[in-house]
Amino acid sequence: MLLVDTTVWVDHFRGSDSPQTSALRHALANGEDVSICGVILAEVLQGIRDDGEYRRTRSRLGYLVYLPMTKAVFIRSAEMYRCLRAGGITIRKPVDCMIAAVALEHDMPLLHNDRDFDYIAARCGLRVVPV
Repeated sequence: MLLVDTTVWVDHFRGSDSPQTSALRHALANGEDVSICGVILAEVLQGIRDDGEYRRTRSRLGYLVYLPMTKAVFIRSAEMYRCLRAGGITIRKPVDCMIAAVALEHDMPLLHNDRDFDYIAARCGLRVVPV
């Protein structure tokens, strides 16, 4: 099972070809469990302007494994952000720490296309899907 970040979903739905979208297509085609969490779901859906596309995308994402975000995830996210900041690294979007905390909480790798997750992986033990 893997958690797929917003950056990859957006590229996937736009039809972009990248190592990350190829890895996602491969996982889907091979019946791997692909997961999403509330933050990713909200980020993907809020960026869609067309009502029909919104409904289609919402339906497609509804078939994924949904990972809950517990209180422990939010605390871990805050601690991660604080630790990185103390080490001189400021994550551009603190919501990325929430996504990383979900992956860590559920012990699964993250498929992403965002350099902030590489910083988190290097210092906080986040596993990322190699592409």
